[in-house]
Amino acid sequence: MMSVLAIEVPYWGQSLLRVLGGLVAVLLPAGTIVYVFLFKMMSFMQSRLGPMEAGPYGSMQLFAEVGKWLQKEDIQPDNADKRIFRMAPIVVLMSTFLLVAVVPFGPDAWFTDFETGVFYALAVSSISVLGILMAGWSSANKYSLLGGLRAAGQLIAYELPMVLAVVGVVIQAGTMNLQQIVLAQNAGSIFGSDIVGNPYVLTQFVGFVVFMIAVQAELTQAPFDMPIAESELVSGYMTEYSGFRFLIFFIGEFATAGVFAMIASTL
Repeated sequence: MMSVLAIEVPYWGQSLLRVLGGLVAVLLPAGTIVYVFLFKMMSFMQSRLGPMEAGPYGSMQLFAEVGKWLQKEDIQPDNADKRIFRMAPIVVLMSTFLLVAVVPFGPDAWFTDFETGVFYALAVSSISVLGILMAGWSSANKYSLLGGLRAAGQLIAYELPMVLAVVGVVIQAGTMNLQQIVLAQNAGSIFGSDIVGNPYVLTQFVGFVVFMIAVQAELTQAPFDMPIAESELVSGYMTEYSGFRFLIFFIGEFATAGVFAMIASTL
């Protein structure tokens, strides 16, 4: 994408476009997932309408929620390690921004074309563990600490099956470049037909299922929500967070879900 714009746009302009593109690539899927799944789909499953007041069919509810969080007081526990407490949400969100950097959005649309894109994505996705541990330890709250330790243990444990699921794709494609993996699927054939290429989700369906289960665990969503465990740990490592810092955790969680969905569609 930037190779096309390099002729007309100066370097600072390219950097600005990358930042803006990263914000859109992270925030747009996060907002879509929150509205469609958290607000509407769960409401439908519970035989109710969900938010309907803010905008048509509650379409502006997310903006109302963000405005509410921004107005809340940023409370920090007296015994907390203030510096680490403030840094933890940023570390979690930053891992999502770093993750989206290698996702190909089209033939000539990407932020960075890494030859080791798969390895980079798996490595960067582990950075959020540091932010979660920082949040749990710095809060000076036993529930937060237990939630942070649970989350870190779970995320590290499910990294292994995720890596093993991706190894099959790397071997079949012969590259770790996400862009080249997409091209390899388009150029291949399956069952003697090249109409749809060779999507690895068909030839490696078991690996795809393992990958999606591992992603569900990485996101600490049900049934892998022990780090949150509202009935036991209140809200886990996020217990002491409020206002804007809680919002950052919230955005990071759903933005990561969107980015992992992009990576799954690429593989």
